[in-house]
Amino acid sequence: MYLFGAGGQAKVVIDILRASQKDFPIEAVYDDAPRTNRLLDVPVLRIPNGAFDTTSEWIISIGDNRIRKRLSERLKVKFQTAIHPRAVVSPHVGIGAGSVIMAQTVVGPDAEIGMHCIINTSAVVEHDCILGDFVHVSPGAVVAGGTIVGEGTYIGAGASVIQGITIGRWVVIGAGTVILQDVPDHAVVVGNPGKIIKSTSDE
Repeated sequence: MYLFGAGGQAKVVIDILRASQKDFPIEAVYDDAPRTNRLLDVPVLRIPNGAFDTTSEWIISIGDNRIRKRLSERLKVKFQTAIHPRAVVSPHVGIGAGSVIMAQTVVGPDAEIGMHCIINTSAVVEHDCILGDFVHVSPGAVVAGGTIVGEGTYIGAGASVIQGITIGRWVVIGAGTVILQDVPDHAVVVGNPGKIIKSTSDE
């Protein structure tokens, strides 16, 4: 197993892999500008000029949704998921390659988690939710049942989304925001109730 990105997200992923019941020895963490040569006792290596090891499994351990997307398109490798053993994940959940589910998270039945998503500590993604690729649900956020979340959307810490809402692509929902109605693509939403304060372009 290899990780790409040697920041704080990598530390969390290393802990998850080590806590997992599966045998996931971590060979190294790669980074384009490493600030250290070891991360939690795992070697940190500069990105090679040549091809990566395509026989091993990889996780992109970077929190930024857009960077994860760019790297997933660039790296022609096999991606693995990482699920903390203290997460409560229904057996009736689809989880895309490269996604990371952290400790104390709850993911309800018939939820669908896209590729390269991050479901952070103590977040709740309830039954029948659909999360697109590269979504990041921050610690303590709650996404109620039947919600659809578009690609690349970021849901801030402690935010709440009521049931049956549709949230567009590349939306930013601020910490503690309460979402009571549908949100269009590229919106930045804050407050209780949530209000759109601006719109961003898809870079």
